[in-house]
Amino acid sequence: MGKLVSSWYKNKTLPESHIFPPETRPGNLIVPRGKNIPVIDLSEAEGRNRTRIVQQILKAGEEYGFFQVVNHGVPEDLIKEGFEVLEEFFEMPDEDKAILYSEDPTNRCRLSTSGVNYAREKVHLWRDNLKHPCHPDLQDCIQLWPQKPKRYREKVAKFSIEAKKLGSRILEIVAEGLGLERGYFGDKLSESMLLSVNHYPPCPDPSSTLRISKHCDPYLITILHQGGVNGLQVFNNGEWIGVEPLHNAFVVNIGNQLQIISNDKLKSVEHRVVTNSNLARTSAAFFIAPSGDCVVEPAKSLMGDAAAYRGFVFKDFLLHYFPNFKNNQVVMERFRS
Repeated sequence: MGKLVSSWYKNKTLPESHIFPPETRPGNLIVPRGKNIPVIDLSEAEGRNRTRIVQQILKAGEEYGFFQVVNHGVPEDLIKEGFEVLEEFFEMPDEDKAILYSEDPTNRCRLSTSGVNYAREKVHLWRDNLKHPCHPDLQDCIQLWPQKPKRYREKVAKFSIEAKKLGSRILEIVAEGLGLERGYFGDKLSESMLLSVNHYPPCPDPSSTLRISKHCDPYLITILHQGGVNGLQVFNNGEWIGVEPLHNAFVVNIGNQLQIISNDKLKSVEHRVVTNSNLARTSAAFFIAPSGDCVVEPAKSLMGDAAAYRGFVFKDFLLHYFPNFKNNQVVMERFRS
């Protein structure tokens, strides 16, 4: 428990264990002005402008791999209450969180610090993380969740249900844009959902460390709420673009599985999270993914002359991804045809 950044960060300089090599530091944290990922008004998808929204989402997925959605239908009060209880969790005394702390990456519900495998890391990330499953079988998943704060299970369950609905809605639009049949991403391709809550305390030297290293997500899509504080950056055309947190907006990004299914039409793009010297940041990422035994392959109607990838079982992809996640090219090449 003493390894959690939130347990010791106050009134300390950045420890050697969290200082990245010069070539991997974020350095200048000022990102280009006037550049941002697309923002899409999802309310227009239900009316006469649906075709335009479908085209906007497809274009964003092709060019950026990321977009933000507003007017998405998730109640603002529900998001606010969900974040209140997530922040309350990280503010609890260490003794109340100790039961969940684990350095075993196979634990289904665990509180940890830094990356996937703390013991094997040469340099640690400036973050604490709570991760647990939400779907399938929400009621079974809830039994794994924190019992404190008292409202955690109730509020996060409601939040996760709405996030899953939003993800399903976006996947339907993506399927339509790709020319796939309705419901293509239903059942096993989007059966699972994992919640990853990142908590980043203020950092004394943001230019020398990272909250999350550059990576691509291995799942289908990610539904992210930034919690109102800057930090997320997306790599686009050779430079990092800051993703401005918009009021009541969700960030959506294409995962490796969706790139594969689309036969490289949509892009899973590298992103990272930089630190902040003044403000703590808590974010909630809902990872929508295939079931472990689901076979993933390019959609037959999108193969053209050839499939860019061979079929594989999703759990095998994850086994290759985690040891190699810092190099997405290595990850994806393993599964190319």
